[in-house]
Amino acid sequence: MANSKVLITGSNGLLGQKLVDLFVNNKFNVVATSKGDNRNPLKDNYKYVNVNITNFNAIYKLIKKVKPNFIIHAAAMTNVDACELRQRECKEVNAVAVKKIAKFCTEFDIHLIHISTDFIFEGKKGYYLETDKAKPVNYYGKTKLKAENHILKYTDKYTILRTIILYGLIKDSNRSNFVLWVKESLENNKSITIVTDQYRMPTYVNYLAEACLQAVRKEAIGIYHISSNTLLSVYEMALEIANVFNLDKTLIKPILTEQLNQKAERPKKTGFIIDKAVKDLSLKSVSFKEQLLLFKKELDLK
Repeated sequence: MANSKVLITGSNGLLGQKLVDLFVNNKFNVVATSKGDNRNPLKDNYKYVNVNITNFNAIYKLIKKVKPNFIIHAAAMTNVDACELRQRECKEVNAVAVKKIAKFCTEFDIHLIHISTDFIFEGKKGYYLETDKAKPVNYYGKTKLKAENHILKYTDKYTILRTIILYGLIKDSNRSNFVLWVKESLENNKSITIVTDQYRMPTYVNYLAEACLQAVRKEAIGIYHISSNTLLSVYEMALEIANVFNLDKTLIKPILTEQLNQKAERPKKTGFIIDKAVKDLSLKSVSFKEQLLLFKKELDLK
């Protein structure tokens, strides 16, 4: 298995960089692809190819040339408001590209591992199972659900990993993530407003990367929910970040979703039941606080 060839899309992103590092360190034959120059400081022991995920001809040629055993598809348009405003681009990246890749995987007998989201759900009940009915409330969620349906239609060798609010340490990036944003704002003595009426289970990127590795090792087939195990309001998450990093909680001000005037609607309450992933992918069920402490350790070693 360690000699297997893995093609990672979106390798410049938060998850993509972690995947490259993890799979190279576990002796896989890695080819990474993303748009633009390689932003991962790790440059050795793998090949990087600059390809836009919507250049389907180039993607096909790359897959045909590499002939990977696995494709981990981490490339996506994830800014929810931008997706609402630029729907054609969002559909092309999040749905059409996945349809093409799923078909290519069938043609070349490749196992596809695809990253999906809690935003395929309506968000009325929380603690969603893999089998619960999907009903997205925004365009981003609709395209991610379309992508899942394309995979189910066009390939049999697939693993769909749904996740929630991904955070972690990323190198050489112009993007932040929720935990880093809260931490850095409070460190700079900046007051922030955080919603009290949206509930999520955030996911440490290292945990999701490990789930991808286990999905490859076990050749897992099906849909899996990957997140921390405790449902918290986004406001409660911010307070927990302040606690773990010993920062001033009084700078965190509560606000309601309706006061934010966001372009895209958000599901109010998502969160996952992760028992299936814990059992099939040999993952530990961990709280947001436990994952935050691991992240703090990683930052301390930086």
